Amino acid sequence: METYVLLFASTLNAGTVLAIAALGLLINEKVGIVNLGAEGMMLCAAIAGFAAVVNTGSDIAGFLAGMAAGAVLAGIFGLLVIYLNTNAYATGLALSLFGAGFSAFVGINYVQAKLPQRKNYEVPWLSDIPWIGSALFKHHPLVYATIAFAIALIWFFDRTRTGLVLRAIGESPQSAHALGYPVRRIRWIAVMVGGSLCGLSGAYISMIYTPLWVEGMIAGKGWIALALTTFATWRAARILLGAYLFGGFTMLQFHLQATGIEVPSHFLSMLPYIATIVVLAIISRNPQWIRVNMPASIGKPFFPGS
Repeated sequence: METYVLLFASTLNAGTVLAIAALGLLINEKVGIVNLGAEGMMLCAAIAGFAAVVNTGSDIAGFLAGMAAGAVLAGIFGLLVIYLNTNAYATGLALSLFGAGFSAFVGINYVQAKLPQRKNYEVPWLSDIPWIGSALFKHHPLVYATIAFAIALIWFFDRTRTGLVLRAIGESPQSAHALGYPVRRIRWIAVMVGGSLCGLSGAYISMIYTPLWVEGMIAGKGWIALALTTFATWRAARILLGAYLFGGFTMLQFHLQATGIEVPSHFLSMLPYIATIVVLAIISRNPQWIRVNMPASIGKPFFPGS
């Protein structure tokens, strides 16, 4: 039983990483912008957050540094794509490559660095419940905040004027512009908000999930988060469920090895990516379903007067 409790707890932790980044990318895509640079943003945010904690001893400073790094890179991406009309896919890939190289260069001096002693978080009283307490109530506050944020994002897009405006821009930027909304500015702000969430996810990895800095430590999580938006058909609740599903596959490899099951380690490392490909292949069999849920202007540039 303890093995299953540990697997469930680690699944929540691993899923949080994917959920934060995927929710940020969802905000981008709701306004029609596809950002393939999540991996690079998360890497830069990971070293920014790690370095901030090493130098200040403050986790808050680390999270803010990670979010700032993600927002700045996303802002540059947004300027190029939204205002200068560069190709969004090529620009996003360039951002990922830049982030991988830049983070490796900046992080050279932090490879052997150590963070201050990490705190053990737990919810009073509830964490003492046998099995359930260890599975659900001994996580970093950001795990619970991510669930709350996903619920808030559902309400935001469905019930608030600002959320409806964002969705309208994603469906028809020309109509939104005709009604007087500054489409490009709103898109740019949404891209920066999404980038800051990717940055928060990157900082969480280097500060909490695996508290150290190693070159390339994001290890494809940015790409999985990107695939999650399609897997979830652009729904925040499904993103949360999908994040825990893929987080479970990620952690399953370690638990299978720990229980002595004879499976090649390379195959186990492939599990999260195999699951991603299989799920996307299944979803792609119904293009009508994707077309109905996908923002109509996604990936399409917009210029006033065009």
